[in-house]
Amino acid sequence: MPLTLKGAERLRAELKRLKTEDRPRVIQAIAEARSHGDLSENAEYHAAREQQSFIEGRIKDVEAHLSNSEIIDITRVVANGKVVFGATVNLEDQDDGNKVVYQIVGDAEADIKNGWISVSSPIARALVGKSEGDIVDVVAPNGTRSYEIMSVKYV
Repeated sequence: MPLTLKGAERLRAELKRLKTEDRPRVIQAIAEARSHGDLSENAEYHAAREQQSFIEGRIKDVEAHLSNSEIIDITRVVANGKVVFGATVNLEDQDDGNKVVYQIVGDAEADIKNGWISVSSPIARALVGKSEGDIVDVVAPNGTRSYEIMSVKYV
């Protein structure tokens, strides 16, 4: 699985936070809830155990992503202006003129709120291999949209 260098750094930071802050905090919460007595009707205890389960699961997910990913430094990519994994693409919607900026990233780091789209998403698949000035038709669940590629950057 491809992963950008920045995405790997974000995952490593999350892993560190989970292991050094979140895990010890929930262990302390479990110990405190145990001290309150009967565990069968102790809502604090059950909530803390559920939180612990979530944290441990997330730690395993992040570790798996990091160990199974190929980290790609996009600043070293030679793509000659073409859209490739890791590229930041400025697009203009041909229907309404709205402008959007997306960076094409790995599945594990995709976050549309931050403009990071998965390399396996319909829009990324339509963009890969195209160049600045090209018009791209993207087939999405809500219909087909046309975008003009205004610029392609590798940062």
